[in-house]
Amino acid sequence: MRIKKSVSKNSVSYSVIENVRDINGKSTTKVVEALGNEKEIREKHPGVDPEEWARAYAKKLTEQKKQKSAVIIAKYNPRKMVERNQRRSFNVGYLFLQSVYYQLGLQHTTKTIQEKYQFHYDLNEILSKLIYMRVLHPTSKKNSFEQAQSLLEGIQCEPHQLYRALDVLKKETDFIQQTVYKNSLKLVKRNKKILYYDCTNFYFEIEQEDGDKQYGVSKENRPNPIVQMGLFMDASGLPLAFSIFRGNENEQGSLKPLEKRILKDFELSRFVVCTDAGLSSKKNRIYNTLGGRGYITTQSIKKLKKHLKEWALDPAGWHVKPGDKAVHLSNIDDSSGNQTTYFKERWIKEGNLEQRLLVTFSPKYKHYQQTIRERQVERALKKVKKPSSLKKKRANDPARFIQAQYATKDGEVAEKANFTIDEEEIQKEAQYDGFYGVCTNLESDPLELIRINHQRWEIEESFRIMKSELKSRPVYVRNDDRVEAHFLTCFLALLTYRIVEQKLGEAFTCPTIIQKLRDMEVMEVSGEGYVPLYERDELTDKLHEVFGFRTDYEIIPLKDMKKILKQLKKAK
Repeated sequence: MRIKKSVSKNSVSYSVIENVRDINGKSTTKVVEALGNEKEIREKHPGVDPEEWARAYAKKLTEQKKQKSAVIIAKYNPRKMVERNQRRSFNVGYLFLQSVYYQLGLQHTTKTIQEKYQFHYDLNEILSKLIYMRVLHPTSKKNSFEQAQSLLEGIQCEPHQLYRALDVLKKETDFIQQTVYKNSLKLVKRNKKILYYDCTNFYFEIEQEDGDKQYGVSKENRPNPIVQMGLFMDASGLPLAFSIFRGNENEQGSLKPLEKRILKDFELSRFVVCTDAGLSSKKNRIYNTLGGRGYITTQSIKKLKKHLKEWALDPAGWHVKPGDKAVHLSNIDDSSGNQTTYFKERWIKEGNLEQRLLVTFSPKYKHYQQTIRERQVERALKKVKKPSSLKKKRANDPARFIQAQYATKDGEVAEKANFTIDEEEIQKEAQYDGFYGVCTNLESDPLELIRINHQRWEIEESFRIMKSELKSRPVYVRNDDRVEAHFLTCFLALLTYRIVEQKLGEAFTCPTIIQKLRDMEVMEVSGEGYVPLYERDELTDKLHEVFGFRTDYEIIPLKDMKKILKQLKKAK
């Protein structure tokens, strides 16, 4: 510390100042204490030379600071206004995401890319902030840049550099997915024996088709151009790889190219691919019988051949465990409280494809489907009373239970259609309640196959998180390359979040975790440190415990916060 001597026309005043560096290393000074003018100093300390006394006092304060007092005292002036446009609170929730980012080695990946293309902006800075902001404040790239100023370290790049980086990220999408997967193996355990594959689509708020953005069957029934995403997830619930393809393409053709890339770039060979019925074409099933691989796919019982459908719905020949005595469904507890799953199985052959058909029946699932249909019938009754609300029927649309009659009771052609509930259609659908089909080429325990197939809900949840929490749509960029780069950042944000979630265990929900990361703000005490503004609770304790640093002391000294940042970015 040192003194600052301010000379005016009528007096000389003194203050103690100190050189400090902010969290990003920028040098500045702060006033530690105002000592007053020479007259005031002489009145308080008779017989002293004001300047010599001030220097001695500054030296005393320096010695006291070296003793590292456990208490930090911050002084505020109730009559001094805060600086205009000066940010005083910052988010520190992103630090947990930053820990995962650096442990995944993405700083090395971006360095390799930067050396390859020889550009001058910091790709690591841009990619990391895009990932953090996709979790904390998911919005357009422009707004992400502005919101990133709220992070403790801010963002150290220009907006136009962010858009240029998207073009490079697209070119290196495959390389980034490959390296981040290999680095993740050192960070978390990944079950690579079972891979789940599914597709979804994302809409654009535009009217004209362009490039990959084409009109197709929207998962959200929106009349906008879409692009489609194919996603592989491992049995640990972690995303593995993704691809983007045109909105008007058949999604069945997306599996094989991405799976080939996994076989080549990810050095995986023997695994089981689990998909839903919409992706399990005969070609895809045959492809996954090669090279020691396998498949498990859902099978619509409605679409089975007549003799197989009759076998599947036959109430005789059901089992609870392999090798036990067969039971008849008429003799079981058929209430919703019965959570037992019953199964039967057989091998079937169609052309050159031989596979095992496994059918399950669950009383609990049966009552769930009945409840859903009852609600849909109620909605259909409302539509019958208001025919103008009837639209083109889609799968699971209540309108499928409505039939139109164009004749009177006397058999004459009616002037207007008469709409009624189709009871026959309801009964036809009800016969499948509780039944579920699976096809596979594996000879594993049927209970294990049922368990593996049931876990498909996790990839569906990943899509839900990507759309709801990470708000990956609507997509604001238009260029196809930048669209793919946008989804790369969404994919990496999903992986980063999922690893945080995995490390926390299963005690907290996704919305709870993400909201807490968004709420974790601190207030800057100029030159001293940061005071937490968030509520400390079980989740914040768990986050700090798992990641090995704390931001929940009454004040985190500036020096300690710098140590935390250095620790998180330490090369792995």
